[in-house]
Amino acid sequence: MHDIKFIRANPEAFDKGLARRGLSEKAKEILEIDKRQREMKTRLQSLQNQKNELANSIGVVKGKPTDEQLVIIKKSQSFGRDIKDIEEQLPKVENQLKVILETLPNIPADDVPEGKDEHGNKEVRVVGSKPALTVNKPKLHDELGTALKLMDFDAAAKLSGARFVVLKGALARMERALANFMLDIHTNEFGYTEMVPPVLMRDWDDDKSALYGTGQLPKFKGDLFNCEYTLEIPLKDGQVKIDSSGNVQILDQDIQEQINEWKRNGHEFPELVISGKSGNVKRFTAHGHKYWLIPTAEVPLTNLVADSILDEDDLKANPIRMTAYTPCFRSEAGAAGKDTRGMIRQHQFSKVELVSIAHPDQSKAEHERMTNCAEEILKRLCLHYRTMLLCTGDMGFCSQKTYDLEVWMPGQNAFREISSCSNCGDFQARRMKARFKGKNSKETQFVHTLNGSGLAIGRTMVAIIENYQQADGSIAIPDKLKPYMGGMEKIAA
Repeated sequence: MHDIKFIRANPEAFDKGLARRGLSEKAKEILEIDKRQREMKTRLQSLQNQKNELANSIGVVKGKPTDEQLVIIKKSQSFGRDIKDIEEQLPKVENQLKVILETLPNIPADDVPEGKDEHGNKEVRVVGSKPALTVNKPKLHDELGTALKLMDFDAAAKLSGARFVVLKGALARMERALANFMLDIHTNEFGYTEMVPPVLMRDWDDDKSALYGTGQLPKFKGDLFNCEYTLEIPLKDGQVKIDSSGNVQILDQDIQEQINEWKRNGHEFPELVISGKSGNVKRFTAHGHKYWLIPTAEVPLTNLVADSILDEDDLKANPIRMTAYTPCFRSEAGAAGKDTRGMIRQHQFSKVELVSIAHPDQSKAEHERMTNCAEEILKRLCLHYRTMLLCTGDMGFCSQKTYDLEVWMPGQNAFREISSCSNCGDFQARRMKARFKGKNSKETQFVHTLNGSGLAIGRTMVAIIENYQQADGSIAIPDKLKPYMGGMEKIAA
């Protein structure tokens, strides 16, 4: 979310930032709506004050009002109509401004290169070199995994359709091994706190949603999966009574507690289903409640500081660093025809996520640190990769600066993204109301949020399979991963 105060003070700089994103100017439109909103609020306050003054001047009218009192009453009624009109229109104007601000992407940092797409990205460094494989023509990971009978796309398609896989045996173990390997490094060496967050995020109709806080909603709803369900409690005689006026009285304490829990979880009051002419209640149901499946653990981890005020000294001394291994779910809307083979782009995948909550003065350094933490995983697995600074046209919606780590895939003869590390500045924090305050300060400021993959498990496995493939079709195990694989040297048929 953008800061309206910044736009008021720096309209040209704001438009320049949008232009770097390939967007048209918006400052004039935003400031016109903002001006209208502020004028309406000022007018509303003035009318309310005048109406109150009139009410105080006339006092309580007893009996027939005098002519002077009638004039004051009519004037007060006129103020009342004007107040009601503004109170009806003001939320519409406020929402109009909110919709514009929440759907515009973050402004790129000054050192982000300009470009329209991935071709404008800047190579920062290249680490390692291409492996000297013993095969004449490197195979793709899905060919190798299928030949080993440890990667089954057909079985997954029967269960769930396209873009899913069933991993078996040693490859299933490798997924678990990679997660443990990454988590051990990030927690033991880099100071991240391991978390196990929910993967279902509660849906709201307003900006309380966790997915709103991190910028997935409302703009990217099509990229997400959601699930709906109906809650139902069958009722027996004597648990509920309906009086002659149709009012429901709950007699059973367990039923009452279940309904209270529904309310606490955001459900509307359950619907009554009446059975037959007798008027007896048959069951309670609560319809249409929705949860979103997380596209990344960034969503729950970052939102752990939503609606909070942190201590500035604590934040400076100890930036909040969290990591989590979770399944992730993405609809891949707009990705038709891209990476339909294999495990590169799936609807369900696992990832070790890194999230930092930092003081604004430290977020640039924290971004470099986070990127280095992700890179260290690739270094220890002896995988050839490059670090790319994304251009303005290839950055994510919430990011002000992003590094992508691209690992070499011999089977594809190309570098492929395996991690994306972003500094979002105060863009997400403003949406989440995540702030900090010094001990002697009256004003709060917004924290800076950062997130990155440390790493995507499936793509790391793909990289290992293709880079460590042997002439006999087996897959050698990287030395650092062997302890996590029970000492296994290679995966063979």
